[in-house]
Amino acid sequence: MCGGDETGNAAEAGEAARTGRRSWAVDPPAALALLLGGLGFGYRLVLILLTIPGGNSDEATFGIAALHIAAGTDRPVFLYGQRYMGTVESYLAAPLFAVAGPSWPALRLPLLALWALFVLASYRLTRRICSPWLATFTVGLLALGSERVIRDQLTAVGGRPEVKPALVVLLLVVLDLGERRIRWRWPAYALFGVLAGLVLWDDWLALPYLAAAGVALVAVAGRQLVGRAGLVLAGGLALGLLPLILDNLRAPPGQDSLSVLRELSHGESAPASLGQRLHGAVEIGLPLATGTCPADGCVPGRLWWAGCYLVLLLAAAVLAVVELRRDGGRARAAVRLALVVGAGLSLVGYVRNDLAGTAPLASARYLALVQISLPILLWPPWRAAARLVARWPGRARPGRGQPDRAGWLTRVVGGGSAALLAALTVAMLWATADFVHRLGPVRAEQQDARRLAAAVRQAGVRYVYGEYWTCNRLVFDSAGRLDCAVLGADLRPGQNRWSGYWDSVGAAPRPAFLFGAGSAADRAFTEFLAREGVAVPVQSIGAYRLYQPQTRLRPWR
Repeated sequence: MCGGDETGNAAEAGEAARTGRRSWAVDPPAALALLLGGLGFGYRLVLILLTIPGGNSDEATFGIAALHIAAGTDRPVFLYGQRYMGTVESYLAAPLFAVAGPSWPALRLPLLALWALFVLASYRLTRRICSPWLATFTVGLLALGSERVIRDQLTAVGGRPEVKPALVVLLLVVLDLGERRIRWRWPAYALFGVLAGLVLWDDWLALPYLAAAGVALVAVAGRQLVGRAGLVLAGGLALGLLPLILDNLRAPPGQDSLSVLRELSHGESAPASLGQRLHGAVEIGLPLATGTCPADGCVPGRLWWAGCYLVLLLAAAVLAVVELRRDGGRARAAVRLALVVGAGLSLVGYVRNDLAGTAPLASARYLALVQISLPILLWPPWRAAARLVARWPGRARPGRGQPDRAGWLTRVVGGGSAALLAALTVAMLWATADFVHRLGPVRAEQQDARRLAAAVRQAGVRYVYGEYWTCNRLVFDSAGRLDCAVLGADLRPGQNRWSGYWDSVGAAPRPAFLFGAGSAADRAFTEFLAREGVAVPVQSIGAYRLYQPQTRLRPWR
């Protein structure tokens, strides 16, 4: 921690603004950030190669879409079965599938590149709006990863891995425009528009940050947006939104994105009180999303970060508003305030969702984007701690040759801030270590899923009915060599995200049935066989039962 952070950062910004050049020198903060970022990259690469976290049918749906894209048989705009989440992750994985074949690592490797871009962009943004050493400290925290954080970063479940770097780049564009670092400004406006459109198509959870970045752009660009710059921005936005626009023009009534989102906003969760939602969002969701707790939640003694988060968010807002009212550093203050507003609006939006109260552990993923605002939360305590170091006994004050002893208030606030930063680091280290400690069972479960797909194929099965959490994962684990149609617990047609599997399995002469042993669907199927008086050969495969009837069975009829 360096007391000259703010001064050095201001000098760096002034030099870059005067010369029009970017500073990419590898000074001590940058060198350490590179080392920490490399460790985080290696940690995630190992997890990807081990397929950790384990896959599931939701993620496998993105893999199936990538399979179709690589084969040239489909160009999906939205994820199969839901017309509101873009398929950027599928398009990124498709070239790897075409070259190396489908696999979980191939599906996730593009997400690792996106994480690296997010960390790099966060470092650059933090260095410019706060300080070089805070940027390094931020990279160190981002290199860590609890189960919830890693799942949000490295699993292809839509939006979060690619939206985060895009939003940080948008804020960097705003900063460059505000500080006049860009000679050719029109391409910057076009880039902002295209990225904003792509983000809006890909994941609507980014709306709070997108709105905050848009307001920051208006604050720094002002009247320029009224002329040609505004037209270029609008054109870029339309280009980024083109997939969404074209799909919605062809969508049946009630199936356009706005109608689907309006229906989803009502939700299917049981209603929760405001107190329940606040508890789930603040005391459970925030620690999970920021990586200070394991996936099964925090014990009461480790919930301190929830309250600190809100206090730090308020402190960062006050500091940003104070600087915004000054003449200098308007662009930096606008970007700082955008980070505060983005996190605040994301939290408010989550609190409004009943899932925050009824299923906070599972729905904490809706707060994944608040990780973007980590640097601005650390900014107030970092400044206080840096001030304490700068005025520590024995260090000369600027402009004087005599040592100065810090006052009691500086010591208390600075010491408390340093303790807070240390406690946050320890909490994130502990949550990361807890995740690593539990990798064995996750790895074993993933291997069981692969053995299941192999055993079904060895049984001579090509077409099979199964439950939702079995089907698409089974298809992907078999590299598309199995077709699986979903049945519900009552043996009626279930959530078939891609209708092609339901059609192909339904047209097969003797499709098999695969259920978890003892599951509701398994019990319902055995009861159906007993009622019909049909004898069906059954094979146990791990925790599953594979039924291979000699005739076509339609239990939902």
